[in-house]
Amino acid sequence: MTPDSFSDGGRWFDTSTAVKRGLDLVAQGADLIDVGGESTRPGATRVDEAEELRRVIPVVRGLAAEGVTISVDTMRASVAEQSLAAGAALVNDVSGGLADPAMIPVVAASGAPFVVMHWRGLLEGTNVRGTYDDVVGEVVDELHARVEAVLAGGIAADRVIVDPGLGFSKGADHDLALLARLDRVLALGHPLLVAASRKRFLGHVLAGPDGAPPPARERDAATAAVSALSAQAGAWAVRVHEVRATADAVRVVQAVARAHTPDAAPSPSGAHGAEGTR
Repeated sequence: MTPDSFSDGGRWFDTSTAVKRGLDLVAQGADLIDVGGESTRPGATRVDEAEELRRVIPVVRGLAAEGVTISVDTMRASVAEQSLAAGAALVNDVSGGLADPAMIPVVAASGAPFVVMHWRGLLEGTNVRGTYDDVVGEVVDELHARVEAVLAGGIAADRVIVDPGLGFSKGADHDLALLARLDRVLALGHPLLVAASRKRFLGHVLAGPDGAPPPARERDAATAAVSALSAQAGAWAVRVHEVRATADAVRVVQAVARAHTPDAAPSPSGAHGAEGTR
């Protein structure tokens, strides 16, 4: 619900178009629809609270009326609280509760699941690219510290989801290193969300001989590859812009996993289980 997101800003900006888009994604196999009213791309300007509420709440309400499971993507406690009241089931805060000190108490009181992402501040100035000696170790340690703070704030341990924050204060090499060691993030003991869809590091991987990356909307096949790798690693969910290819990729991963354990009962056709798409 933004005019300025990095890959699809403005495409689903009005309420009716956004609700239809959400329903289309569910039809393609999405288990959750993530609704956000504020771009977090590098250099994006924050919108004010009233505008974020104006963008988000009608879409949450419209999708909830259709029985859709919704996560709200916000750094503001007021937006999270009103979205939960309007029918959202989960709060996805890229700051992990750091941007708004009221966020953790609001989520704790609601009992909703909470996504804690690795975050080193808004993507402005020097924060756009982070500096790391050991990106995997530092991200895991910083995520662990943030999870401990969230638990101390009253959010139950079984309500916490972790996200390594691909693309947030990280370069392409950092993102790839984190994807290679998702087991280290999973070792924190919480469900893992991977949000790689169309991001800059995929453009870097796919760049042509001249070094030019393909446009964001041409990175969906690469996104599906990351989805398959994430599912194989044991991720709980992946957050994607286009669902069909990812749903198919995850289904193949599950079929191969079942082939290793032929006595296991097959899942119902079309079900994505723990590695559903988001």
